[in-house]
Amino acid sequence: MEAYLDNAATTKPFHEVCDIMLKTMKEDYGNPSSMHLKGVEAENYIKKAKEIIAASLKVEPKEIIFTSGGTESNNTALIGVALANKRSGNHIITTKIEHASVHNPVIFLEDMGFRVTYLDVDENGKVDQEQLLDSICDDTILVSIMYVNNEMGAVQDVEAISKAIKDKKKDILFHVDAIQAYGKYKIRPKKQGIDLLSVSGHKIHGPKGIGFLYIKDKVKIKPIIYGGEQQKGMRSGTENVPGIAGMGKAAELIYKDHEKKVAHLYELKERLVAGLQQIEGVTVNGIGLGIENTAPHVVSASFADIRSEVLLHALEERDVYVSSGSACSSNHPALSGTLQAIGVKKQLLDSTLRFSFSVETTEEEIDYALVMLNELLPMLRRFTRH
Repeated sequence: MEAYLDNAATTKPFHEVCDIMLKTMKEDYGNPSSMHLKGVEAENYIKKAKEIIAASLKVEPKEIIFTSGGTESNNTALIGVALANKRSGNHIITTKIEHASVHNPVIFLEDMGFRVTYLDVDENGKVDQEQLLDSICDDTILVSIMYVNNEMGAVQDVEAISKAIKDKKKDILFHVDAIQAYGKYKIRPKKQGIDLLSVSGHKIHGPKGIGFLYIKDKVKIKPIIYGGEQQKGMRSGTENVPGIAGMGKAAELIYKDHEKKVAHLYELKERLVAGLQQIEGVTVNGIGLGIENTAPHVVSASFADIRSEVLLHALEERDVYVSSGSACSSNHPALSGTLQAIGVKKQLLDSTLRFSFSVETTEEEIDYALVMLNELLPMLRRFTRH
């Protein structure tokens, strides 16, 4: 059998997502900026998707802009806010465990003269709120913290963090990278004090190449893409109608029977963690506060005496698909900053795999992966030690 356990990298699109995308490509293919009927038909898909997504967040449709994915959403939020608010200050706060799509634009802003504070996290990946508050200065304009860590599933209490930030300096803008959180949690930006929120389509059984950015009404932000002034000038370029329609459908489906879906993910996680903890030389990372306080779909585990790449490919030969750290950076092998930040032992940094589930993952897949691990690990370790 096959066990696809790399859903934090990407999920398989729902059938309904494929159907609506095919319809927009074969039948309703107009340019949404065109004034004739074909254009109006295409524009209606965008309106519908925007309404579905806005309803899922309890925000206004006008506060949603579509992007090419999570990376563009994060870049737009960080660079757009920094450029629009630089007269108010040049200090940005983020963490040491952010995804590269936040980390690298922050480095870009540093090169432009902005000052950045990188917050520590504890062994469970939690932000030190005292350090956060101590870091806030008169010239702080933006705080960016991810909701769910993509490598080990740490979850931040974004509402408490936002309250602490705004109690100290109310005009600081709070951006949340929710790429691994949307679809797993009921997110309410207005209640949770989130000013900007980034989401990607292909993490929730939607298509690749599409995402959105929630921008709270009245937030000062500059576009980073200029052209035909689509999406009220915030993101020029002809809209990706098939992608938008597919993402809207995915958002609708992922939040249907949501509690049941999340419960299923936690059952899978508990099953895998219990199995891993029975294997000699395996450490499950970041679950010190209990599985229920981590994301339901991500497990990080370190395997003593085996390089992650060797184990990953050995599992692949048995049709078990996992990831070594973040899939987005797997083409640039380096020791994970996230694992270092949570204090994973040096000798295990290059021995860690990420297992991640979707609502379509089955218990049989988990059991099959555990059987394969139990078969492969003694053999690989014997080879390594000789």
